Amino acid sequence: MADIPSDLYYTEEHEYLKATSEDGVYLVGVTHYAQGELGDVVFVELPEGGSSFSKMEVFGTIEAVKAVSDLFCPLDGEVVAVNDDLDDDPSLVNSDPYGSGWMIKLKLADPDEVSSLLSADSYAEHIG
Repeated sequence: MADIPSDLYYTEEHEYLKATSEDGVYLVGVTHYAQGELGDVVFVELPEGGSSFSKMEVFGTIEAVKAVSDLFCPLDGEVVAVNDDLDDDPSLVNSDPYGSGWMIKLKLADPDEVSSLLSADSYAEHIG
C-alpha cells in the first residue's frame, strides 16, 4: 500500500504539494506511489530557481531504470528553490519522497488554487 500523508495535496499525475512555513510556498515532489511505479530513480532534471510554470506545464524529468517520465507543475507558480541534493543522490526520491526527496519549492501565483487538487482520500481512490 502506498504511503499517502493526509496533510498533502495531490495531482492525478502523481505529484504532491506540501505546505512550508512560508505563505503560498509549497514543496513539490512525486508521490510514494509514483516512485514505486518508476523503480530505482537514477537521475532528476529540474529547472533553475526563478523559473515560472503554468499548471500542467512540464518542469523537469525523472529517470528511473524502467522509464523516463515528465514532471508536471501542479499549479501556476515560480520556482523559488531546487533540491540540489538530488544531483548527487537521486535515490532520495525513492527512500524519502515526502521528505528529503522533494524536488522544487514553488511559490503559487494563487494559493487558493490548492483546493482544486486531490485530497489524500481522493488520491487513494485515484490510484486504487
